[in-house]
Amino acid sequence: MTTVARRALLMAGAGGAAGAAVTLAGCTSDGHRGGPRKPSAAERAAAAEAALRARSASTSRDLLLRYDAVIEGHPALAARLAPLRASVAAQVKALGEGGTAPAAGPTASASPSTPPSAAPSPSRSLTPVRVPADPAAALRDLATAVRATADTHTAALLTAPPEYARLLASVAASGAAHAYLLTEGGRG
Repeated sequence: MTTVARRALLMAGAGGAAGAAVTLAGCTSDGHRGGPRKPSAAERAAAAEAALRARSASTSRDLLLRYDAVIEGHPALAARLAPLRASVAAQVKALGEGGTAPAAGPTASASPSTPPSAAPSPSRSLTPVRVPADPAAALRDLATAVRATADTHTAALLTAPPEYARLLASVAASGAAHAYLLTEGGRG
């Protein structure tokens, strides 16, 4: 449809406006009719990054649930775990920014002196996290979960855009430090 024909339809008055809208709805800027428009490379890249951000934030959110479960099961560990938990909460937020926002969950605003139970926590998953009765075993299990989360973030580097890859690398390195603090760092 030419520009002149479109103008003529639009100028046809109130009665012709509805017909013009129906006629113009079938027009596309590239001349193709019917069928859905294929997303551009930029749109596909943005969708892939949003999905990666959602997965990464979810992975860290699951780790945050583990921290909460250990603290709930072993309140004596709360002071030791509070700074690590606060770090993971900040990571959840950072990993979700710029893409799909993480579900309502903890924020980095909780101070290390605030007991984790007083800080906002994510909704509990359907499957409760099992925490060993022995505090040392609970810390080892938590360290294993931290390492697995760091490994997941490291694997995601392969498909992440450069800026997000830097964030994932930083979060994975932080996880390695947390795992050390949960195991070796507590000895002595």
